[in-house]
Amino acid sequence: MGSKVSAGILLFKRTQEGLKVLLAHPGGPIFQNKDEGAWTIPKGELDPGEDHEAAARRECMEEIGFMPEGPLIELGSVVQKSGKQVFAWASESDFDLANFCSNTFMLEWPPKSGKYRVIPEVDRCEWMDLETAARKMNPAQAQFLNRLPAVAGE
Repeated sequence: MGSKVSAGILLFKRTQEGLKVLLAHPGGPIFQNKDEGAWTIPKGELDPGEDHEAAARRECMEEIGFMPEGPLIELGSVVQKSGKQVFAWASESDFDLANFCSNTFMLEWPPKSGKYRVIPEVDRCEWMDLETAARKMNPAQAQFLNRLPAVAGE
């Protein structure tokens, strides 16, 4: 069995305080009380035969309700502790958090209880400075933050 592959987009914007990035917090009871190390770029697994960049755009739309238009800036990939390889692109945007909307999924909770709940893929997203984002996001994905200033011309 091969490792899973995901693709996502690191949205960024320029502010007077410097670059800010948009991170997503996973929904559901497993992540409910987790903060530092739990946040992620909007991302998800590829469908069979799907192009990586197309998957990144689709996942951004599914997880936060925003489809980046125009060219994306390649940030390469990282391998998370779980073995999952994550490919990322950057896109400059001023996404309004008031427009946030996430897909949902059914989850049996508690496990083996026979009770199912509708859970959002992402329960919230926030614009963060790079220092805060590095603390809050999955440690492997924080490498994307190190690559961002160079590709963003900062």
